[in-house]
Parts: sequence; C-alpha cells; structure tokens
Amino acid sequence: MKRLPLAFYAGCLLVALLLAGVVSYAASGSPDGLDAVTQTGCELDEAGEPVGGTCIAQNAGEHATAASPLADYTVGGAEGTTGVAGVVGVLVTLAVAGGLFWVLRRRSSPSGTPSRVE
Repeated sequence: MKRLPLAFYAGCLLVALLLAGVVSYAASGSPDGLDAVTQTGCELDEAGEPVGGTCIAQNAGEHATAASPLADYTVGGAEGTTGVAGVVGVLVTLAVAGGLFWVLRRRSSPSGTPSRVE
C-alpha cells in the first residue's frame, strides 16, 4: 500500500482549518428549519426566544452542554469567536479520530504479516 506524502496531510489540515476559521463566520444565525417549525404560533422577543402564544418551543429548556466552553459555536459565549470555536472543533475531532485510528489499527505479528482477528 502506497503511503501519501506528509505534504498531502498538511494540505488537508490547512484546508480544514481555513474552512473552520474563515467560512464559519458566514454561517447564518437565523433559526434552521426545525427551529422555525417549533416556533410556529409563538410570539418571539428580539432575541428570538418564545415569550407568548402556543408552540412547541415554549417547552424547550437548555441543553446539557449549554454551559460548555464551546456552546453556541463560540468560545466562552464571547461574540466574534465563531472561527476560533471552529478551529478548536477541527483539532479536537482530528485528535479523537487519530487516537481511535491509532488504537484500532491493524498490528503486525512477529513474522511481519498483519495479524487477523477471528
């Protein structure tokens, strides 16, 4: 099996980091389709939170990770840190995936041939 050069992996990482750090600022802050449907029938305040009417969104609460450092695609809830949160997300995902691949990789037997799990 031919191994890809390190420059290829570095290029892929650079593209992923650029997309996460730059393009993430273009993401819409408007509710997506599911949010819009759950808010049907509600009276919303200027922040888009339901304050009256009858809709599914009135029964919604905070999610389990609302107080986490990267909640709402920001770092610590600070405005303008969407790109930083995206870069951190890419790096964490790469670290977890790389760790899993390293742990689950095929290992060679002492004879030099890949071992089989049966």
